[in-house]
Amino acid sequence: MSDRSTIRRGGLLAGALLLVGTLTACGVDEVPTGEGSRVAGGTIVYGHDQEPPCLYGGWIQQAYLSRQFLDSLVSQADDGEIVPWLATAWEVSEDQLTWTFALREGVRFSDGTPLDAQAVSRNFEFWLDEQGNGTVGAYLADYYASSRAVDPTTFELSLSQPYAPLLSALSQAYFGIQSPTALARGPEANCEQPVGSGPFVVEEWRRGDGVTFTRNPDYQWAPANARHQGPAHVERLVWKFLHDPVARYGSLTSGETDVIYDVPTPEWSRAQELFQVEQYITPGRPVSLALNTVKGPFTDLRVRQAFAHAGDREGSVRSAFNGVIPFEGNGSVSQSTPGYDPDAADDYPYDPERANALLDEAGWTEFNEDGHRVRDGEELKIRLVYGAGYVFTPEGATMLQNLQAQVKEVGFHVELVPATQAEILSGTYAGPDAYDAYPSYWTSPTAGILYITFRQNLPDKPNRSNTQFYNNPELEELILRANSATTRAEADELYGAAQQLISDEAATLGLYTQTTSLAVARDLKDVWIEDSQGEPVFHDAYFVR
Repeated sequence: MSDRSTIRRGGLLAGALLLVGTLTACGVDEVPTGEGSRVAGGTIVYGHDQEPPCLYGGWIQQAYLSRQFLDSLVSQADDGEIVPWLATAWEVSEDQLTWTFALREGVRFSDGTPLDAQAVSRNFEFWLDEQGNGTVGAYLADYYASSRAVDPTTFELSLSQPYAPLLSALSQAYFGIQSPTALARGPEANCEQPVGSGPFVVEEWRRGDGVTFTRNPDYQWAPANARHQGPAHVERLVWKFLHDPVARYGSLTSGETDVIYDVPTPEWSRAQELFQVEQYITPGRPVSLALNTVKGPFTDLRVRQAFAHAGDREGSVRSAFNGVIPFEGNGSVSQSTPGYDPDAADDYPYDPERANALLDEAGWTEFNEDGHRVRDGEELKIRLVYGAGYVFTPEGATMLQNLQAQVKEVGFHVELVPATQAEILSGTYAGPDAYDAYPSYWTSPTAGILYITFRQNLPDKPNRSNTQFYNNPELEELILRANSATTRAEADELYGAAQQLISDEAATLGLYTQTTSLAVARDLKDVWIEDSQGEPVFHDAYFVR
């Protein structure tokens, strides 16, 4: 893997051969490999965390699922190179406004509909003209002009302005191509049983339990960075929703599952001994604390900067996550993202003395009997709303509690408000009246994520992803110029300037990197994590004995 990922392997899982032994007893073929005999067929049982409201959509949890049954135009290899998938070749016009993709011949969706240029164009219309995927819209709405089928195997995408990160964006599962025939069924059917051309087919979704996928026997068009071409090695993939991290890890140790997502950090060392453990540092925006710049105490830059200095964020992350999850001081772009500026990560070290001086300067000079600062009779109270069990694992919640105690030492009163997944997704805490601080992340293979998370939030052009409510035309112009840059060096310089401006304004504070971690039983091989945003891939996986 690239430097975004590390693979750790350990000893043999006790009892993990039970499933393989059962398969062999049923007469399943074996193929010798360097790691034992490969068993053809079988069922992978995967223990995941969160269950989305629909199997397809614009949330990362939906992208993880979509990767199993949808194919995209391109894929991103471990070194960041864009490689062919449904598109075998592509070119862009001199003015960077017209992209032409040559498509594979003979590809069909699992319902028999041809996957041709018209089908691809129909998906762009669905995403953007009909607002069928908010994340696709966040990337392309301000750049998309039109799309068309030049002929059955030639797709043309027209942009209104150059967009350098286009191919990286297209490699994500949000941009997976669905059957136009299936789309015509309407949103409810496509929520429950979307149809793609991928290596697996959605057989059944049992809400509250899991999704069963069956192998697509006709699959012959895996991406160029796949471990093999042809149908999946296994016959079925059972994707179980096991939200409790202790129960999820226990399902792997007991042999009830073959792979689990998000290894609990207290079990990390033991998991390395028993299983194949892989950790992927997700690019995009890290888990960071957006500070409300338009209402409440954080409208004052000095108070934002004081808060940044008041807590030992790095120590809190190290302690809460047992040294497993990396600290990220840059609140706008994660360390594994091309165009990352490491200097912005060092701007606000733990410095209570500096925090106290800034608060004094801002007029918060009195203290009440609880040790909280007061100005003009008003307490320095920060309402911090966080997704409990949604964005934040138990370790993440512990980190916030650590931070809460630390900033109290300089006079901040932080109220932690846990919010449910339903409350977050419904927009209950979406406006500036809802919080003073709000932690979140946004996975993305490009520093162009800055346009999504820091584009101005204006009355005639709202941007709910600007959770800081920070409007700065200069910042937006820097990001737009970077998105349209003609060279990587020019783009990185502009993205770096944007990150520094955000840091100077203390609009968001970095906490830790979002990660994908998998623990895989020793008798299951070639489960891998793709590079654009950490989607698990099961197409190449097989059992051995």
